[in-house]
Amino acid sequence: MAAVWQQVLAVDARYAAYRTPRWPQFRTQYVRRRSQLLREQAQGGALEGGTRRWYLRVRTRLLAQRYGALSEQSSCRAHSSSALRASRTTLDRMEDFEEDPRVTRGHRRSLSRGSHPGVPRGGPDERPPGVVPTPLAEASRAMAGDTTLSENYAFAGVYHVFDQHTDSAVPKVQFAHDDRHLLACCSLDGTISVCRLAPGPPAVLRVLRGHGGGVADFAWSLSNDVLVSASLDGTLRLWAPADGRCIRRVPDPDGAALLCCAFQPLNNNLTVVGSARHMVRVVNISTGKAARGGAGRLPGRVLALCFDAPGRVLWAGDDRGSVSSFLCDPGTGRLTKASRVVVQAGGSITSLSARAWASREAPDPSLLVNACPDRLLLFRVVEEEGSGAPGLRLRRSFPTRHREQPLRSCFCPLMSFRQGACVVTGSEDACVHFFDVGRAARATVNTLQGHGGAVLAVAFNCDESLLASSDAAGTVIVWRRQHA
Repeated sequence: MAAVWQQVLAVDARYAAYRTPRWPQFRTQYVRRRSQLLREQAQGGALEGGTRRWYLRVRTRLLAQRYGALSEQSSCRAHSSSALRASRTTLDRMEDFEEDPRVTRGHRRSLSRGSHPGVPRGGPDERPPGVVPTPLAEASRAMAGDTTLSENYAFAGVYHVFDQHTDSAVPKVQFAHDDRHLLACCSLDGTISVCRLAPGPPAVLRVLRGHGGGVADFAWSLSNDVLVSASLDGTLRLWAPADGRCIRRVPDPDGAALLCCAFQPLNNNLTVVGSARHMVRVVNISTGKAARGGAGRLPGRVLALCFDAPGRVLWAGDDRGSVSSFLCDPGTGRLTKASRVVVQAGGSITSLSARAWASREAPDPSLLVNACPDRLLLFRVVEEEGSGAPGLRLRRSFPTRHREQPLRSCFCPLMSFRQGACVVTGSEDACVHFFDVGRAARATVNTLQGHGGAVLAVAFNCDESLLASSDAAGTVIVWRRQHA
């Protein structure tokens, strides 16, 4: 689809909620039909570039006159007393974009009728591809294709749209480990849905019900046979995704809302959970009991948790803008407080992702942090002199629109030894943003549009062929990577 038609689709998606407030299922059908019509217009070349831009401006003004201009301060509604709220996002000022000659009509025709395309915006990567030094990297390069970084992350079409959580924010989506087509998402409506994208048409396999409040976070076990979920109702639940059974229910000792959770990567019998009463606890999921010595306290509500790759360091972020580290014994679950770094004074840390390296040029361990307000930060993990405790050194900072929502980001999973590497984040401007961590300037690689609300979470499948994103309006979009 031409860039201007993609801008038109973005406008329609953002105003879709106001067309039929009492019939939410109609919104997805409307956006799908609009995308089909716009795609046909793009293929036919019925209007020239200047006329398309004029149509975009006129349509934007008419929708604003009919439904009112979208403001950054306005909100849809509060879902709970916690900070997890669904807000109406700002309608960006529409720029004049020329058509991207790299998007061919042949590729447009390859999109399925049941999906609406979202063409990314981003400049070409002019740097030569990096050297591939090892057999492991050769295999990785074969998966990624012999393309530039920008081409490799050219997600140019929508594979499917899920709307089973309409009108309730979906704070997290995640693909199962080493699985291309098994996807789960949690919602503030109190449910978790498990979806299968292939073989056959995409479908919701089952919906996990039982929580009495919104589900703020969940995690897959390494073998994908167990899901753990943290809920605002103050309970941790263990699920069997194969049949939807709730295996175990573990209430918080303080009765506090649970905001995040993570499996211990070296010992999936242990789960770490963060609460609204500033506590981090390690729970033995076999017994439902807290691990001895497996508790720590943070200055604020615990919003994000992640382990480093070896599973020895636990990172925790809170709503006071600090990131704390704990040394974790994978056998017993005992936590030892190691360090605390104030990343965003007066703000909050809503997402943490650890990786053993950032790129070929930056082989050190790295930590990716969503810091409110308006920052996506990439840190290098170092050992502090004297204490040996893990510390953080800022490597890169990327601008995002992040004021109210619990936004999440992720590293791209492929170990591609070319120059540069990408990180992806949600944003309150209703877009998905790709950033190249190796670029000194113009770090934006691509921008995906199509959501009607703030994009809260993003997740790749194991081979990067699909990207899932969820928003504050309850829509989950699965994007398909364009292959050369």
